[in-house]
Amino acid sequence: MRCTNKFLRRFSAAALIAAVVFNLTACGSKEFSFAYDRNRNNSSYSTASHTRGEKLEAFSADLCVTTGDVTAGTTADMSQATAAGLFDVASHKVIYAKSVHEKLNPASLTKIMTALCALKYGNLDDVLTASANVNITESGAVKLGLKEGDTMTMDQALHALLLKSANDVAVMVAEHIGGSVEGFAEIMNKEANLLGATNSHFVNPHGLTDPNHYTTAYDLYLICNAAVKYDKFVEIIHTASYNSVYHDKDGNEKTIDLTTTNAYLKNEAFAPDNITVIGGKTGTTSAAGSCLLIYSRDNVGNPYISIVLQSTDRTVMYQEMTALLGEI
Repeated sequence: MRCTNKFLRRFSAAALIAAVVFNLTACGSKEFSFAYDRNRNNSSYSTASHTRGEKLEAFSADLCVTTGDVTAGTTADMSQATAAGLFDVASHKVIYAKSVHEKLNPASLTKIMTALCALKYGNLDDVLTASANVNITESGAVKLGLKEGDTMTMDQALHALLLKSANDVAVMVAEHIGGSVEGFAEIMNKEANLLGATNSHFVNPHGLTDPNHYTTAYDLYLICNAAVKYDKFVEIIHTASYNSVYHDKDGNEKTIDLTTTNAYLKNEAFAPDNITVIGGKTGTTSAAGSCLLIYSRDNVGNPYISIVLQSTDRTVMYQEMTALLGEI
């Protein structure tokens, strides 16, 4: 079942509450907009009775906030990454930040937003049907190998999306939720705005290169912070391998045999002793370089989100991520 109308009804209602947008101007000419938190009591945030600073403080009370770089007291060498951030989710503290508001190509880290929208507007037992548009021809694009008419559940699709990073599955999810890739991109951008991720613009659900498709390390923190509130999202990114069966247009079985791309879960990379990597998402294209987002916990269970964007290669990316986690 396509959910376009359901989204529009929800967004229209939320928009009545989210009409107030707060702007925070950073050093230089960058401006960062923060959407109103629609889950809070509206009477506490009257534009007539509160100052701009008070509204911003109220919105950001449960978030890590920074307008620039944060490196004091840290020793991690992040010189090969264009942008990086380490966010203490429980304490709402930015531990490290390098160019976290710079707009960059996120590659397959895009799929975190795709999964978030799918979980919010779809159901895990929805049956998705692949259209002819799943035939992605871009060289090097990761695919599950879907054919027109193939069917699988949303649960299966999300595993293929987040573990294998299958771009053809991303198209199928987008068309199911948004009616089209373009319709789904509209949902992604409206959801990003509601989260305060206003330095992002999405044009597709997979992250294959497009000059109008970009986000920031900080916006990815906001998006992931919302996604990890869904138990299914955390469950999937914590999964090392997954096997299932879906069907072709004639009802014949096709197997899914997936292994995570996350080197920490495959024991190919090792976090500091006090850190448990729950999961995350990788992304690599020639335009985006090597990108990685990790959701982790320290030895007392406090959660962290860490991000490395546009590193030089996979090996350096994991070295930088491990160094970043060492700042916890």
